[in-house]
Formats: sequence, C-alpha cells, structure tokens
Amino acid sequence: MRLGGAVRARWGRTGRAARWTAAGAAVVLAGGAAAWGLGAGDAPRVRTSEQRIAVVDGPENDQRVVLDTTFYRPVGRSKGPAVMLGHGFGGSKREVAGEARELARAGYAVLAWSARGFGRSTGEIALNSPDYEVKDTRQLIDWLAKRPEVVLDAPGDPRVGMAGQSYGGAIALMTAAHDPRVDAIAPQITWNGLADALFPSATGAGPAEGVFKKLWAGVFFTSGAGRTACGRFLPSLCAMYQEVAETGRPTASAIETLRRSSPASVAGRIRVPTLLVQGQTDSLFPLDQADANARAIARNGAPVSVVWFQGGHDGGDPETERVEGLVRDFFDARLRRSGPADLDSFTVTRAGGLDSSTQRVVVEEATTSRYPGLSDHPVGMPLSGREQTIFNPAGGSPASISSAPGLGALSSLGSLGGSVPSDMPGQTATFDTAPLDHPVRLTGAATVRLKVQGDGPLFAKLYDVSPGGGAAPARRLAAPFRVSGGSSGGASEVTVTLPAMDYRFDRGHRLRLVIATTDMGFATPAAPSSYKVQAVSPLSVPTVPSLATAPAPLPAWVWALPVAGLAVAAGVLVPGRRRRGSSADSDVPLEISGLTKAYKNGHLAVADLSFRVEKGQVLGLLGPNGAGKTTTLRMLMGLIHPDSGEIRIFGQRVTPGAAVLSRLGSFVEGPGFLPHLSGRDNLDLYWRATGRPLDEAHLDEALQIADLGSALDRAVRTYSQGMRQRLAIAQAMLGLPDLLVLDEPTNGLDPPQIREMREVLVRYAAAGRTVIVSSHLLAEVEQTCTHAVVMAGGRRVAAGPVSEITGSGRRLEDAFLEIIGEAP
Repeated sequence: MRLGGAVRARWGRTGRAARWTAAGAAVVLAGGAAAWGLGAGDAPRVRTSEQRIAVVDGPENDQRVVLDTTFYRPVGRSKGPAVMLGHGFGGSKREVAGEARELARAGYAVLAWSARGFGRSTGEIALNSPDYEVKDTRQLIDWLAKRPEVVLDAPGDPRVGMAGQSYGGAIALMTAAHDPRVDAIAPQITWNGLADALFPSATGAGPAEGVFKKLWAGVFFTSGAGRTACGRFLPSLCAMYQEVAETGRPTASAIETLRRSSPASVAGRIRVPTLLVQGQTDSLFPLDQADANARAIARNGAPVSVVWFQGGHDGGDPETERVEGLVRDFFDARLRRSGPADLDSFTVTRAGGLDSSTQRVVVEEATTSRYPGLSDHPVGMPLSGREQTIFNPAGGSPASISSAPGLGALSSLGSLGGSVPSDMPGQTATFDTAPLDHPVRLTGAATVRLKVQGDGPLFAKLYDVSPGGGAAPARRLAAPFRVSGGSSGGASEVTVTLPAMDYRFDRGHRLRLVIATTDMGFATPAAPSSYKVQAVSPLSVPTVPSLATAPAPLPAWVWALPVAGLAVAAGVLVPGRRRRGSSADSDVPLEISGLTKAYKNGHLAVADLSFRVEKGQVLGLLGPNGAGKTTTLRMLMGLIHPDSGEIRIFGQRVTPGAAVLSRLGSFVEGPGFLPHLSGRDNLDLYWRATGRPLDEAHLDEALQIADLGSALDRAVRTYSQGMRQRLAIAQAMLGLPDLLVLDEPTNGLDPPQIREMREVLVRYAAAGRTVIVSSHLLAEVEQTCTHAVVMAGGRRVAAGPVSEITGSGRRLEDAFLEIIGEAP
C-alpha cells in the first residue's frame, strides 16, 4: 500500500488516476536518454528525460546511491522555476507523473525522483533522515542548478519549490530546513513528529507515554519490507520496529530516531512560504500534525496557508480539482511572483452531500484570512453522566473499532452509516451534552477534563446523536491517552484533546463523548482491567466564526436544466393536466395485467405480474432484493417499456408521457434535486415545470410534510440523507395526486420521523387516495399498509389484505419469510 500515493486518485479530477497510470508506464531509458510524450487530447507536448543521478550520503558521506529521476522541461518557455515532486511511502516517481506534466505545461521545470530504497533507486530506506534522504535532495538541487531550463536566483541557487504527499511532503519540510535554496514548499498529508504520530498521547504527555498505533505502524514498515523482514530498510530501523512492535512501547532510542526524521526537530529553521494541505479523513497523520507544522513555521515569520480537505490516508470523498489548483496558484505567487502577494489563509472543504444528478459529492469551501489553530472561540457544553466503570477484556479482544487503515473513508462516504465503528458492551463510558438549541460547527479539537482511576490506555472519541437516539461518529478517529495509578490507587485528572475535525452538529442533536478501553488500531494490554471514568468539566468545543462558506462552482448543465425542464413541461405535461370525470377515467387507480420484462442479458426481472389496487388502499409491494419491485415501479411510471402485458392508471394505459401520469406522484430510486437551489426553490421549480396553476400545488401541505424548518431555505447540497428523503416525499405529494408511489420512503429517517411518515400515509389514503409503498421495513408495512403484494423472482407469490397474509397471531415478517421460502 502506498502511503499518500494510495489516496491521490481519490481527490483528483475525474480521469486523473488514469492519466497517472498511463504516465507511470512510460518507457524508462538509460541515464540521460530522452523520452518524448504527448498528453491526452490537445494538451501541449511535454519533453521528458530519464536521469540516473549518483549521490553520496550517510553519516560519514560514504554511501553511494543512484536515484532514478525524470526531468520535465517547461512547456512554452526556455526557462522556468523548478518544482521537485516527492512520492508517497511505498511508491515511486511514477505516481507523480501526471502532476509533473501538468506543472510542466504551466511553465515549470519539474524533477520527480524515486527516493532511496524505492522504485529503481538504490540504497536503503532511512525515513527521510537528515543523513540520508535530505542529503540526497540537496544534491538533486545541485543538479537542478546546472540545468539551462531552470531559473537561477544566484550562481548555484535555482529557484525551486517542493511538493509531495505523506513521505514526499515530509521530505519537502526537512529539505527546506536544511537547504536555504528552497524557496517555497507545499507538503500534503504529512507529519510533524513521526514519534508523536505513531505513539500519540491526547494528554500531551509525549510519545514515551503514548499509545502504539500498531496497525498503521505495521502498514508503514511492512510496505517497505519487500520479500524479507527488513527488505530495503536500514537494518537499524528494522530492528527498532521489531522491538517496539513486540512491547507496544517506544524505547528512548526509537523516539530519538523518529524525532530526527521529523520536521518538529528542525521546525525553527523552516523560514520559507508554506502551503500545508491535510486530510480530514486521516488516522495516520491527523489534522494536529499540520497544526503543529503551521504554528512552528509561523513562529519563524514565514507565511503559512493551511487547507483541510475531504480525504487523507484513510481515503474519503472525491475532492475537487481545487486542491491541485491551490498548489499551482501557490507556486505561481511564490516562485513566479505572478499571483496574489498574500496567500496566508485557512481553507476547509466541506462535503455538501451528493449531487443527485451526477452522484458525485458536492464540495464547498470555507475560508478565512488567518489560520486560527485548533482551539479558536471555544464554547463550553456541560456533559451529563455520572462516574462509570468500564472494563478491558482479557486479551484486549474483542476490541472497539474507530479507525483503521482505509476504514476512515466510510465516515465521508456514509455508505454504512454508523454501524461500522463498533463499541463493545461494557467497554465504553458515555457523556452527552444537552440537545442543541442551534447548530454548532466544531472546527478544531475539542477538549475535556476527566477524572480516571485505572492503569492503561483509553480512547476518546466524539459522536453525533440525533433526536431519535441514533449515534454516528463525527469522525472515525480516536484520541488515545494513557493513565496510571492502578485500579486500587487514587484517581487522577487529565485534560484530553479529542481528534481535530470540521463537523456540523444540527439543532436538536447532542454531542456524545465516548471513552473506550480498546481500539483495534492500537496496542492494548492483554491483562483484564477496569477503569472508573468521570467527566469533570464541560466539553470545550472550538469554533471559527470567521470562516465564510462559498459553494463550489456549478457546471453549466445545472443552469440549463431548469430551462430544459420548463420546455419539457410546456410540450408534454401541460396537455396532460387532470381530466377528472372524462369518459376515459375509471374508478380503479391501478390495474396491472400480465406484466413481463426481461433485460438484454437474459435476466427475467418481472414475469406475468398481475394485481389491482383500489381507492383508499395503502398497498405494500414486498419482496427480497432482485424480486422485481423497482423494475415494476419504473414501468408503472412509464420510464421503461414492458415486453408484454399492460398497466392502466384510472383506466388509461400507461405509456411514456401519457396524460394520466399527471395524476401520479412518485419517488423512486432516490431524490433528484438541483443542488445549488434551496429546498423551497426546488419544489417551486418542479411545480412550475408541470404547467399547472400554483393554487393546485397544495404547497403548504407539502412543506408541512417535509418539516425542514429553516433548512428549507438552504441549498439542497447541504442536506443530510434524511432531509433529502423528506423533501423528495413532499415533492411527490405536490398537487395531492390520486395515486402516490413511494420506493423506500423511510430511508434516512429517524424513528420519530418514520412514525410521522406512517401517519401521513394513512391520512393520505383515508381521504380517498391510493398509496403504493415499496419497503424492506416489514414492521412499518404491517402498521401502515392495508394490503400487500409479495414478489419473488419477478412473480407475484401472494396478494391480499395484510391481515389475511399474516393470519392469526403471526407477524408480517414471519409470513413474508414463509411465503418466499426462507422461513427458519
């Protein structure tokens, strides 16, 4: 696994990973030989040359190493400033080839290299040691000073910037401290103190009292091991890792070795303009590592800009191309002196939910003119909960799960909600704030003072608790700390700093502090033990009121879509206004006869399906995954053609664009909204597109159903899944259609909202209308629906009143499983 390189493709522009792969596969020729390449499409041609550069390093300058490099000549000019691009741990120069070409097309002379011990470079891995890797990069700067394509500020002094992720970011910081010729650096998702990152302590006690981050350390060291235990590591580093991995505690020599490979050891010497980009989904090098670098460099009087983006070593939501643009803008200003003179700022990118039309994450930026640190404008929030006793089980297993390599991505993707981070019974103490009377945006690292009796490591984390009681981690990160004193000794008080984050807690939600005895990502004792934990201070929540949010630029189709929608409405929907009482109408809301649909791959999705729905019924369409429910609903809406059979709504046959479809309201396969518009504007635009009078919309009733409060006037891109779901159902109910079709309407709703939705549907049908609900929540179907149709394998296997299907004394779930043949 490439640390840094593994996540690069996750936050670049679309197709970027493919370009890097193609660039990385370029033929590598002998030293000094030229390789010519063409970019995709009409991109300017970039001339490259492969170089094998010999360097001398080691504490005694007695080790000869050959570094495999690629030099990219600036496009469109004879000279340009130089940019050195480092790679992530476990990678090579190939992983930065795409970025190098982009910078070359922007007029920079770019040098990419494989660090010693990686790729085709010789030597052994020394973890960016001043005696090894730093000496290598200084000699690469010597080489750049001799290139005619590189601008010089003085003889032997090229104008040069350095950038890179993770391992490549750290070498940029280290080189800037040791070589005054470096003019600007843009390190990304990297460390300040390697010992602090691998042996973190949330009490500030330092790595000697820290908790071993065993999973990440294992990935970090074994990814360079190769076919043997030590592989391409210096033997001394391999021995160091094996010793601390056995004991779970760092030795003094290990701390000193890791400290020498850390920017923290030389931070007082970094005096160049710096852009620090750190990931919010990063359990290896969390945001506090960038904070420490930023504060240290700023103390030297150097300008520092800080960006927190959606992603990190754990992965995360796809980021916009804005980060790459920020790096280029930064170098334009600092190396070319052609951009804004003052780039000091703090930027946080925030996921605004999915753009339902593209299924990509909408990313917004919040920016302020200064970096506030991790404790700006703290707000004290009292915590409930008495002293609680928690236990560490024998063997430290089963362990709670908060984060592990790659797992943190789930916090942004949300695909599995809050179910993955598992807190084991008896192993956690919880303390809650009161429900919030207004939204709170936590930006920084919350702190709390605890009174603890026990001896060993504990793990603090923060959860978001909804009004219905559901709890999800604000970030899948834990703050480890160690307490001592023994179970029979007196209690001690410690101030714990929780993981830094940027997170919004909505009105009515609570913040929950969780203290756990185990965590899968860290080393924990094998001996059983107990702890008594009590929160003795309010939770101090930092905020940054000066952060101003600006939405990401919107693609052109977003602005064109409303116009297209109105055109469709004028041509199709207006003629289809309701024609109540016409001769073509029937009193039967829905009748399906012999419906069959097979896909091109031969899969028979629906087979000879027939059923009828009467007025006033709430019908549940049930069946396991793949039963054909969604295909049936799509044919019902006229979105796809059946192979045979027919569907009639109020006596009229359903075809695409049929006039009778104006009497149907539907919500199938997720909500589709314009992300830049508010919820209210989306409903208004949708109704205008129908061409029907505003007084027929019954907008007030729909807004009451949505129950979004002030959020109704916020951009939909900022909505949670549950908010989007409620807005979509309200949209389906606009105009109070005679037939309402809802596919999984309770997805994303908490228990009180589910109960309210149940009551809404029952009331809706009681007024003489008809509702069809497709759902997996059989308990809700049993309480909501009057009738049901059960499908399996595309066929109807049962139909009738719910009371008849269940029979006497049976739950619908038991009857359902028996009908489809999966009863125990």
